[in-house]
Amino acid sequence: MSRTIRIGIIGSGGIARAHVRAYKNLENVEIVAVADIVPGKARQFIEDEQLRSATAFEDHRAMLELDLDGVSICTPNASHHITSIDALTAGKHVLVEKPMSVTLEQAVQMVQAAKKSGKMLTVGFQPRYDPNMALLRDIVQSGTLGKVYFVETGGGRRRGMPGGTFVQKRLAGAGAMADIGCYSLDMALNTLGYPKPLTVSAYTSNYFGTNPKYHPEADRFDVEDFGVAMIRLEGDIVLNYKISWAMHMDTLGATIFLGTDAGLKVTPAGTGPWSGVWDGKVGSIKLYHDILGRHTESEIPIIEHQINLFHEKVRDFVDAIRENREAPIPGEQILYNQAIIDAVLRSAEAKREVEVHIPEV
Repeated sequence: MSRTIRIGIIGSGGIARAHVRAYKNLENVEIVAVADIVPGKARQFIEDEQLRSATAFEDHRAMLELDLDGVSICTPNASHHITSIDALTAGKHVLVEKPMSVTLEQAVQMVQAAKKSGKMLTVGFQPRYDPNMALLRDIVQSGTLGKVYFVETGGGRRRGMPGGTFVQKRLAGAGAMADIGCYSLDMALNTLGYPKPLTVSAYTSNYFGTNPKYHPEADRFDVEDFGVAMIRLEGDIVLNYKISWAMHMDTLGATIFLGTDAGLKVTPAGTGPWSGVWDGKVGSIKLYHDILGRHTESEIPIIEHQINLFHEKVRDFVDAIRENREAPIPGEQILYNQAIIDAVLRSAEAKREVEVHIPEV
């Protein structure tokens, strides 16, 4: 019989509830503690979620003194950095929700803490668990497209602006670029084999979020709700990256990979004003190529599945702990993702292209 994996959760908002549901679906897993800085919130969360064997804490450091195998970091973005480092330093494996951190410097420190502690730091990008994401990577890495020289990714919701901690820079660090844009970046970069970013030229705005006509918290909305960036990657690849929480349009277009031998168009699954972004499953894949000089379009059959992607990322975290294997989505890799988001914000503020420097860790 497998030993019981003991889990602690830091943060008790909506995303923490999703983690609880996922852990409850697994055998030999016990949530033994929840920490939240807001007085009484962790205790109420434990009661609401019927976590009868869990203890509530207001100080996450006190929680980390317990015998825990792993910790889910479910705090606002601005706290991902310190809570992850504290958990790793205390000898716990960490599953941190996206985005990894607020700044590149913070992400680097998190990876350094993981290496020093010898514990796992994995990032919660659940779309990776759609088997069609692996299919995309296999197609591109097989050389079917030839030399890939241009990629366009992102997505836009017609109306899909969150509220609360998501729209306050002091808590979120960034808006749409980090919230849903990190998924698009991961899909593109992972498909390409995570090439290193070199430079970024970006523009951001928040015309919708700061307008009370479109958002009830317009008076405190100070993050971007739209952004676009041109990113130069190693290997002579250019990535056009665009994202929007709200717009007067149905889509910002498909994700495309242009190669010297073929092109690939990918669309996300889902319909409605909150769809159109890469926070879930792949909807379609089409290959554009020539056969005997004739322009040809070939539908790539989607791998049909009923996988709960969120539950799968939590299951993989637990399995990695149990099997003593490396992080499923390692922080070292997601440094490149975080570096791009960091550079997008710097470039947009400076109104010019900026270089990306990622220190060795």
